[in-house]
Amino acid sequence: MNGLLIIDKPEGWTSHDVVARVRRILKTKRVGHTGTLDPYATGVLVVLVGKTTRLAQFLEKDEKEYEAIIQFGFETDTGDLTGSRTADCGLRTEEIATRLQEADWSEIFNEFIGEIEQIPPMYSAKKVKGQKLYELARKGIIAERAPFKVAVRELEILADSQIRDRNSQIRIRVVCSAGTYIRTLAEDIGRRIGIGAHLAELRRIRAGKFGLEQSVTISTLETDGENLLIPIEEAVSHLPVLVLADERIDTTRNGLPTRVNGQEFSKHTAIQMTDARGNLLAIGLYDADENAVRPKIVLS
Repeated sequence: MNGLLIIDKPEGWTSHDVVARVRRILKTKRVGHTGTLDPYATGVLVVLVGKTTRLAQFLEKDEKEYEAIIQFGFETDTGDLTGSRTADCGLRTEEIATRLQEADWSEIFNEFIGEIEQIPPMYSAKKVKGQKLYELARKGIIAERAPFKVAVRELEILADSQIRDRNSQIRIRVVCSAGTYIRTLAEDIGRRIGIGAHLAELRRIRAGKFGLEQSVTISTLETDGENLLIPIEEAVSHLPVLVLADERIDTTRNGLPTRVNGQEFSKHTAIQMTDARGNLLAIGLYDADENAVRPKIVLS
């Protein structure tokens, strides 16, 4: 049993909870996921089944797209609605709403588009000197954290945000690189306009090429099971393809390289190695010196 599932993760579930449930439903232990979602977040979680788990490295760094609600007025120690209230702006709700209405969102958001630096939140799985930050945070330890670079390609306020002004909230859409902390982005936007902020809601609507329109719920999976699996080839369909001649199939399975004739690949590019029927046999790396593709992950 091999393939992908695009699960619409429900609120309150950890990503591990989803994997555990999929294992029980499909009666298989070999299940993993890419791109962890916090328990309060919902939306697209790419789940890998069987041999597809070996392809996680080609999906983990995919671009992500989110819709989120930012709550203004105060920050929390986690950066989201699950934390304890910390910094408070000291303004009345009406004053906060006025600032939100008067803000030049295009100008503000432009400052966060492109390559930016983020400091990872204390309540995160990032490691400092071998320890996860959230483990330190639970002990009351605030560790020094180095900023790291992420990329935000699109950032916009959604039209229906106007109805949320009375609640000091706006709803945004973000397209960003893997590893971007949307709650950190929410905090930074709040600080930019002089009002504390935290993330009140987060929904991932796309991970790479997989969106909500392809997702299924856990209850649907319980009914239809493995019939919902997306073919393993879809996991790496974004990679270039080398179609193997029949006589190269066994040599590929044995880990031997195949010379490239009439095709051009960039150095160290990951390549799909398929048979003439399109069945994925291996993922290889292009060796420019030898003008050959060497299998890195053999699947068949």
